[in-house]
Amino acid sequence: MPTDPDQARMGANLTPFGATFRTWAPAATAVTLRGAFNSWSDYPLARHADGYWFAEVPGVKEGDQYKFFVSGLGSTGYKRDPFARALTLDPPFPASNCFVTRPETFPWHDKGFRPKPFNELVLYQLHVGAFWCRDMQGHDRRREKPGRFLDVLFKLEYLADLGVNAVQLLPIQEFSGPRSLGYNGIDLYSPEMDYTVQPAAPDFQQYIDKANQLLANRGLPPFRQTELDCQTKQLMALVDLFHVYGISIIFDVVYNHAGGDFGPEGIYFYDREPEGDNNRSLYFTDQGWAGGLVFAYWKQEVRQFLIDNARFFFDEYHVDGFRFDEVTVIDSHGGWNFLQDLTDSLRYRKPEAILIAEYWADQRSVLRSHRDGGAGFDAVVASSLRQSIRGALAQAAAGKDAPLNLDGIAADLNPPYGEAWRSVQHLENQDVVRIDNHTDRQPRVAALADSSNARSWYARSRSRVANGLLLAAPGIPMLFMGQEFMEDKYWSDSPNYFADSLIWWEGLDSDRAMRDHVRFIRELTQVRRNYRALCGDRINVYHIRNDNRVLAFHRWLDGFGEDVVVVVSLREETWWSYELGFPRDGEWAEVFNSDVYDGWMNPAAAGNGGRITAGGPPRHGFQSSATIVIPANSILIFAAR
Repeated sequence: MPTDPDQARMGANLTPFGATFRTWAPAATAVTLRGAFNSWSDYPLARHADGYWFAEVPGVKEGDQYKFFVSGLGSTGYKRDPFARALTLDPPFPASNCFVTRPETFPWHDKGFRPKPFNELVLYQLHVGAFWCRDMQGHDRRREKPGRFLDVLFKLEYLADLGVNAVQLLPIQEFSGPRSLGYNGIDLYSPEMDYTVQPAAPDFQQYIDKANQLLANRGLPPFRQTELDCQTKQLMALVDLFHVYGISIIFDVVYNHAGGDFGPEGIYFYDREPEGDNNRSLYFTDQGWAGGLVFAYWKQEVRQFLIDNARFFFDEYHVDGFRFDEVTVIDSHGGWNFLQDLTDSLRYRKPEAILIAEYWADQRSVLRSHRDGGAGFDAVVASSLRQSIRGALAQAAAGKDAPLNLDGIAADLNPPYGEAWRSVQHLENQDVVRIDNHTDRQPRVAALADSSNARSWYARSRSRVANGLLLAAPGIPMLFMGQEFMEDKYWSDSPNYFADSLIWWEGLDSDRAMRDHVRFIRELTQVRRNYRALCGDRINVYHIRNDNRVLAFHRWLDGFGEDVVVVVSLREETWWSYELGFPRDGEWAEVFNSDVYDGWMNPAAAGNGGRITAGGPPRHGFQSSATIVIPANSILIFAAR
C-alpha cells in the first residue's frame, strides 16, 4: 500500500520494499535523491503541500548512503538530510554522507528499567571525548583522539559503585571537527561521528568484550559484533548498559542555536535561497549566539523539527531526560510558546523523564505549568547554593582568624520553588571549571579549598565539607567528572591543545587523598539513599554561628518523621563539647562523620562514638539538646533512632 506523503516520517525510513524519504525545502525549485541504491544518480522527490518533498524508493537497505541534491534560487548542490540518524566518517565531515539505519533491530536489554524519582536523583556530568580513552596496552589516548561512547563503559561499574543514578552527557550531537564542548551542534539527529569505534579498528574487540562482560555480570545475552558496528548502535549500547546497571542517561541538548561552522551541505540555507540575509536560511534568524544562529521559533516546521528531535531520543535511544542549554536565549528570541509546546509534547510522550532548564531570568516562570503561563519544565540549573558554598570556602581558606559568613549558605539551603528537586545543585560544571572560560572561570573545589596545596589537610577537609553540603542539601545534587576524587585542575574538551587539562584517573592508584575522597562521596551517597529525609523537601536551618564557624540543619519527612540533623563546621580546631539543640529526646545515631575519611580509616578521627543521647535543656528552638564533638572542618549527620 503506498505511503501517504503527508503522513510519512521525516528523513529516511525503511519499509518492506525499500524506504521513504521526506524533507522540507519550501523555497527549493527541485529536490532529488542520490545514493548507493541508485549509483548516485538523481531520483526525483515530488513536491507536496507546505514545501515538503517526498519519494518512495525501492531497493534501499540498511547501511546505504545517501544525500539530497537541492536546487534553489541561490545555488544548487548536495544537502545532508537534517533528520539523518548517522553520518559517514569517509568521506569526512563536512562532506559526509547520510546513512540509512534500522534502529528497531537493536537488541535492547533494559526492559523493566525505571528511572529514579526526581527527588532521589544524584547526577554525574561528563564529556564523552575527555572522560576516558585507553588503548589495549592501557595507554591514555585522550590527547591523541577523543574518547568514544564505548569508552565510557569502562567506567560504568565505577559510577554505579559511586552511587550516582543518572549520568548527564554533555552534547553528543554531530559537531564540526573531532573536538568540541558540544554546544555547536549541526546535525542534531546524528551522534558525533568521532565518538565511534570503527569495526575495522584493532581495538574494536576489546569494546565488544567489555560490553558483553557487563551483560554477563547481570545474566544477560551478549551483543554480536554487527550489533555494535556504528555510532548509533554504540550510543544505544551505552544507554542500554547504564540502564542495566540502574543508571539513567540525560542528554544535554542545544535548541537555542545551531552551528558555528555550518558548511555548505548542512541545514544553513537548506533550500538554497540566495545567501546574504540569514533570515532566509530556512531554519534560522539573523540573530547570532555562541558563534552560531538562533532558530526561527515562529515557524511551526522549525519548532516541530526541534520537538521531534527530543522525542526521537526518547523513542530510539531510550534516554531518561534532558538538560536544555540556555533556555533564556530561546525565551529572549520569541520562543516561549515553543518551550511550552516542547515540554507538553515530551511530558505526554514520557512523563517519567526529567526536563531541566538552564534559565537565568525568572526561574519560577520557567517552572510553572503551561496552563499557568509558564514554560512547564520540571527543574532548573541553580547557582545560588554553589556561590554561597564557594564563598564560604574561599573565606575559610583565608585562615582560621578570617571572618566567615555562613548566612548565605543558610539562606540558599531552603528550596526556593516548593519541591526541592526543582533545583539542580552543583559546585562545579562544564563551564565554571573549563580552562578556556575567560569570563567566569572558577577554581575546582580542591584548589579553592587551599590554593597553595590542593592535597593539604585544609584542602581535603574543606572539600569534604563543600561536597558534603551538596549531597546533604535539598535538591538534585550534580557532580562534575573528577570532582569525586578532588581533581584540582581545570578541564578542557580539547586535551590535545591543553595538554595538562585531563582529569587524572591514575591518581586513584597513587594518591591516597583521591581514594579517600571517592570513598567519602560513595558512602555519603549511600547515606543519602538510606535516609529518605535527605531526599525530601523539608529543612530547618536552626543554628548559624559565624563566630564559631558552625551551621546545623534539621531534615525530616512530613507524616513520617525520620529526623536527620546535619552539622557543619569550618573551624580549624575540634569542638569537644558543643551544645546543640535536637528535635527530640533520646538516642541519635552518628551515621556519618567526614573526619573518618582523612587517611581512611582515620585512627585519630574525632567524633561521638557512633551515637549521642539528647536530653538536655531546650536550645536553638528545640525542646531538647545534646553535647557533641564536632571535628575540625567536618560534616556530621545524626539520625533519630
